Amino acid sequence: MSVTAHHDVSRRALLKGGLTVLAAGPVLAACGVNTSGSGGKGSVSFLSTQFAPVEERQKYEATLKKFAGDISVAYNPVDTGVFNTTLKSQLAAGKVEVGIAGGLHGDLAPFASQLEDLSSLMNDLSSAGYSKDVAELAKLGTDVPRYIPWIQATYVLAINKKALQWLPSGADVNKLTYDQYLAWAKAAKDASGRPVFGLPAGPKGLHHRFYQGFLLPSFTGGQITTFRNPDAVNAWTYMRELWANTNPASTNYDFMQEPLGNGEVLVAWDHVARLINAVKDKPDDWQMVPAPSGPKGRGYLLIVGGMAVPKGSPEKDKAFELIKALSKPEAQIETLKSNSFFPVVKTDIGGDLPGGVALEAKAVKAQQEASDALLALPPVGLGDKDPQVSQLFKNCFQEICLNNSDVKATLDRQGAELAKIMDSLNVPCWAPDPKMSPCKVA
Repeated sequence: MSVTAHHDVSRRALLKGGLTVLAAGPVLAACGVNTSGSGGKGSVSFLSTQFAPVEERQKYEATLKKFAGDISVAYNPVDTGVFNTTLKSQLAAGKVEVGIAGGLHGDLAPFASQLEDLSSLMNDLSSAGYSKDVAELAKLGTDVPRYIPWIQATYVLAINKKALQWLPSGADVNKLTYDQYLAWAKAAKDASGRPVFGLPAGPKGLHHRFYQGFLLPSFTGGQITTFRNPDAVNAWTYMRELWANTNPASTNYDFMQEPLGNGEVLVAWDHVARLINAVKDKPDDWQMVPAPSGPKGRGYLLIVGGMAVPKGSPEKDKAFELIKALSKPEAQIETLKSNSFFPVVKTDIGGDLPGGVALEAKAVKAQQEASDALLALPPVGLGDKDPQVSQLFKNCFQEICLNNSDVKATLDRQGAELAKIMDSLNVPCWAPDPKMSPCKVA
């Protein structure tokens, strides 16, 4: 399988399908939802890498209950490793039990040739208004749709308005540069007597996505091919200085909504779904804005999720009907309201968004429509190596920012490990790295 389409995706159009108008045996039956077991005969087994935390799962189960009608659904959220091994083993044995495989673009990419051709389903959904670029991604590098776009999300900055008093003179909070962001962090620390910027650098925090999709693309224009080049040295040198002005308790933060909510942190970057609880109760106290820009552009990570049907899947017709139901604008809007994942269909969301979600919607739209926006995707095609690659980015943070190790030596060392992994995988590059197959560390 090769992924050839992702660089045909324009940098600013990917979110437009869902955000054009944003500025203005578990058994699911009629009676309820649970997630224990296979769901029984006739039910659709929905294996997913999304909405695994208890609260997120419960909210999405409510969405399923609302829109699945009389289709019985077994919703099983699992981690990426279990998702991979489950699909691999079932496909290899020719005994597929999964009705729908729901995951991020990168989760589904390794299985492209083993997923059903969904051309007929995409035709049925032709009025949904998927952007051309998202529809192209759904082909997973093949000639036909292999998944139906399901959800999308990204990461933004959440700002307690108390911190705006320390914003550098002349800086536009909606169009920050990384230099201004650092100057702001320093000024806030000096004025308040403590660092008030934060990063989700805890054991389950997503700080590696900051390096992969924001910092390195903004400074180097790439993620893998530029991992250890001179621009990457500059990026990590910057990161070390930013960390020196970041709340050191960030190494305990998994979800930034918690320290934001209790005032430990006033400015933070995180996934939209991990910020929402901080701002939802008093949205007037908050501002949400795009991530900063660097020498190569305003790097931002786009998270695209899809619903695929493995070849040999049982209850295929019901799976198709469920995908249609979850692609309705009403279901997409419900997912936004409950789980903070944005629609992939073109829909007028209306003016009744919860305050915090409305703030996020505005920031997400501004970020993807920025004139210098530089699209990045999470790693594609790494399979069970994905956690190892993510760990290498975390290792750089650990060594450079926490242990004060030499930047270039650290990048050379971690880059050598990354090169070994990429050489063993023989997969194409993904955005924003240049088209290259196989993808190699320079």
